[in-house]
Amino acid sequence: MPEQVIHTDKLTKRFGTFTAVDGISFSVRPGEIFGFLGANGAGKTTAMKMLTGLLIPSGGLATVAGFDVYREPESIKRSIGYMSQRFSLYDDLTPRENIRFFGGIYGLASKELREKCDRMLERLDLKGVADTRLAALPLGWKQKLAFSVALLHEPKLVFLDEPTGGVDPVTRRRFWDLIYQAASGGVTVFVTTHYMDEAEYCDRVSIMVDGRIAALDSPEELKRRYDAETMNDVFISLARPARRSE
Repeated sequence: MPEQVIHTDKLTKRFGTFTAVDGISFSVRPGEIFGFLGANGAGKTTAMKMLTGLLIPSGGLATVAGFDVYREPESIKRSIGYMSQRFSLYDDLTPRENIRFFGGIYGLASKELREKCDRMLERLDLKGVADTRLAALPLGWKQKLAFSVALLHEPKLVFLDEPTGGVDPVTRRRFWDLIYQAASGGVTVFVTTHYMDEAEYCDRVSIMVDGRIAALDSPEELKRRYDAETMNDVFISLARPARRSE
């Protein structure tokens, strides 16, 4: 594993005359929970797409899990886990079928996949509903399954794109317990969120405004620097002057 799991230097993405991501530079360390925050239109989704190999940058440099975003996007995709706000699972499949489907995509051998499937269903307390269509299950159950599936192939880096959108505070807090467990096992977590209370759970936080990184530090240091009681206060202070939004 590289010393820096993610490293960017003046990473930029332009769409015609519009600069969505404007020369951002930062690094993420192994095992770190790194919060990537920003209002709608700030550029964080575009930046994440470049880091996950879905978009080629217009300029600057970046490596993810040791791979170059220009030359090795497919290697990046194979080396990371990813979970979106929509949970990245298929509602018309059962939990067991979802696990086996994604395990096949990740290239896991049949025996290994069967063993991992059984262990995952047991650990998540889903054995009783393993053959129930996902659409019939509560949102919180889908969420913890989607996160576990994103880690099925044992990546050292997982991207979580607003994974707790639309769920209640208790379920969100339980989901963060899963994040802590993964990080304690050495997994690096790169997470975007609109919930400023979740920013408090991160080791470090980056806040994007108008395509640029306006601040980057631990939540405690950012609150001290901006004389704020909460990360929401920090965010408002930084985002208020923003020129663009969606």
